[in-house]
Amino acid sequence: MAYFLTGGTGFIGRNFIDKLKQREGDIYVLTRKGSEAKFEALRDRFGAASERLVPVPGDLAKASLGLSAGLTGKLKGKIRHFFHFAAVYDIGASLESQQSANIGGTRNAVNLAAALNAGCFHHVSSIAAGGLYRGTFREDMFEEAENCEHPYFSTKHDAEAIVRSECRTPFRIYRPAMVVGDSTSGEIDKIDGVYYFFKSLQKIRNLLPPWFPLVGIEGGKFNIVPVDYVAAAMDHIAHLPNRDGDCFHLTDPEHHSMGQMMNIFATAGHAPRFSMRLDTRMFSFIPGVARDTLANLPPVKRVIRTMLEDMGLPESVTMFMNYPTRYDSRETERALKGSGIACPKLQDYAPVIWDYWERNLDPDLFVDHSLEGNVKGKTVLITGASSGIGKTVALRLAEAGAHVLLVARSADKLEETAREISELGGISTSYLADISIMEECDRLVADVLEAHGHLEILINNAGRSIRRSLEFSFDRFHDFERTMQVNYFGAIRLIMGFGPVMIKRRQGHIINISSISALTPSPRFSAYVASKSALDAWTRAAAVEWSDRNIRFTTINMPLVRTPMISATSVYEHMPVLTPDEAGDMVVDAIINKPKRIATHMGVYLQVMTALAPKFTEVVMNVVFRMFKDSAAARGEKQAEKVEASNEQVAIASLMKGVHF
Repeated sequence: MAYFLTGGTGFIGRNFIDKLKQREGDIYVLTRKGSEAKFEALRDRFGAASERLVPVPGDLAKASLGLSAGLTGKLKGKIRHFFHFAAVYDIGASLESQQSANIGGTRNAVNLAAALNAGCFHHVSSIAAGGLYRGTFREDMFEEAENCEHPYFSTKHDAEAIVRSECRTPFRIYRPAMVVGDSTSGEIDKIDGVYYFFKSLQKIRNLLPPWFPLVGIEGGKFNIVPVDYVAAAMDHIAHLPNRDGDCFHLTDPEHHSMGQMMNIFATAGHAPRFSMRLDTRMFSFIPGVARDTLANLPPVKRVIRTMLEDMGLPESVTMFMNYPTRYDSRETERALKGSGIACPKLQDYAPVIWDYWERNLDPDLFVDHSLEGNVKGKTVLITGASSGIGKTVALRLAEAGAHVLLVARSADKLEETAREISELGGISTSYLADISIMEECDRLVADVLEAHGHLEILINNAGRSIRRSLEFSFDRFHDFERTMQVNYFGAIRLIMGFGPVMIKRRQGHIINISSISALTPSPRFSAYVASKSALDAWTRAAAVEWSDRNIRFTTINMPLVRTPMISATSVYEHMPVLTPDEAGDMVVDAIINKPKRIATHMGVYLQVMTALAPKFTEVVMNVVFRMFKDSAAARGEKQAEKVEASNEQVAIASLMKGVHF
């Protein structure tokens, strides 16, 4: 007795071959050109007696699966069981690919089975063959399938129809539910089906504590089975006598709504659970025509598509929001009676499934999180690159392989930075420019574009900070003008200069170094905060307009950093502030992960407190404001003074690390 398998190197196929180890006979595996390595891996997996595995060169898309007449004649009469696993199991695949594999491939397999005089043709179909049937779909039902418009449902249904109407060989049909990894090891080789939801659950877990109650959607019914159950059940049923012509649902007797399924895997992944789940039928009072019209509007479709992309979900997942079908599997249960084979409960093996995904298939595992992988060979412009944060970032980017364009006002300091980059083996180009002068911004843009053609990353780091109370600023309106020129107008002038090229190339990342002071009331820094807040607001508007142009914006609400800019305030010498290296880490994070905003926990806390209790925050910050004094220079005194911080001042600064005082 011999076996012939299509799709034997696939996920379900190779797990089924594991079961055939216990049986006798050679196993012929259709192997298309380019898949020889997969077959060798299958042979290694088989272990002892792997000579029983025989590769058969062929192609699913060709007549008789591409087997030559000579090979067909050699195998004729030897094949007792012909298993057809090969198919497209991805609901997001194109119509053409699914038609070619699922329909054309099945017809070619049926014809080859007849040519080989196979004893039985075992067709691995899917519960999708029933379409979106409303109610309970039994194993003896086929023509009753409805709502098969989706390519995955229609091609699975049509493929099964070919077996039922064209197969001259005795046949048995198996309809597995949504197949997940092995219930004991979790092993699986790709992400689809329920795995699409795992990334969203992981993000929620990383953001919220496990006890946090969530509101979700109840959704339609899911039926999930582990691959080891599918393989074991199919192996047992295939070798039973007198079952030709029958169809078997390899499903879990217990169905789970989307909300229940999400909670099962949320528990497995230690994520918050959906305590309240909304039944979408509550919106049934809205006429179907109105719902369909609204859902098909281009702006609505784009919003939905963007939300799904952010959650890592394909558009096709929306069909499961109201999946209406339950699957009866009593015929399968009768066939398995006494075998000891039964579908395990999802709650029992979900932790294993989650653990394998997180350790082996989490998409973040395959993302290059290195700085080198994100900047090597790219052109990056940094303003204020001669000292402090700018210099630190410039050195790190150059060391990682970026071509760094250094911009500053001081030629000597720029030359020093360029020299250090050269010693590191990096590449840099220096540009003298004062970005508070619009004409120099325009010249800088023109020179950069002429020399380099484009810019991948723009880091607006240069800035001016003035620490002075309002009562000492009545006659210093120019303080507000100067900070606005550098921190706001200069940064925008550069963005608007490089913007057209970025839009044309549909590629660009703009990083604006803002301040923690823009998140909370910051007395004594009104000029500075106003300019940074203006840049933040402008950036939010620009990000919306350029969202569909692949231009990314990141705002970094930087806390106080020990740089030359704060050296004039002697009290800061005793304060716990960030180092330039720590600030550089925040910029590197922005480059690698491209978030909308980066802020410290203290910054976020102060922003929330300002929103929830504005008067309380005002009073607290006023108390802090009175604890510190303006410097002699801020008071207009020419005599410099050395200020020693009190214990109370150091304590409050430690508690509110990075906040400007």
